[in-house]
Amino acid sequence: MQRRSLVNGGLAAGMAALVAPARAEAGAGAAGGGDADTTTAVHALQNTVQRMFDVANREPWIGLERIRRAQHDWLKSQQKYPDFLEVGLNVWDSLHDWHVRYQQPMSITRLDDGRYAMAFMFTTILLRSDMSVDWIGLPFDLERRREPAVVTPQQ
Repeated sequence: MQRRSLVNGGLAAGMAALVAPARAEAGAGAAGGGDADTTTAVHALQNTVQRMFDVANREPWIGLERIRRAQHDWLKSQQKYPDFLEVGLNVWDSLHDWHVRYQQPMSITRLDDGRYAMAFMFTTILLRSDMSVDWIGLPFDLERRREPAVVTPQQ
């Protein structure tokens, strides 16, 4: 049995008992119609709780989904994860909260230019506080400096 089913089922049964205690006492000797009403009420309550659970566990991670989408697009085109991805403040906070919520190791640092960087999978996420709070930039790689070709005189 899944933990979610167990928690939701127990919560729904408890809430149903609180909602209709008088109906249970009055209808102890009655059979038939009360059971169908109770079943309908329990299912409605369970659906309400499930929707609330889904909203609470899906909405905060919308920024994380967008980061992963950008990483996947880059991975498909370049055959590797991007080195860097710049994000706005809400996306940064969402990623930070995800690490805390799921107790994942977090590596946050401040770069020489003053910007904050956080490691996420194989990509370094850079905070851009000057952009809109929900902004996610285009992924990019570290530009490798090419040394100028050394020309040696031929003898």
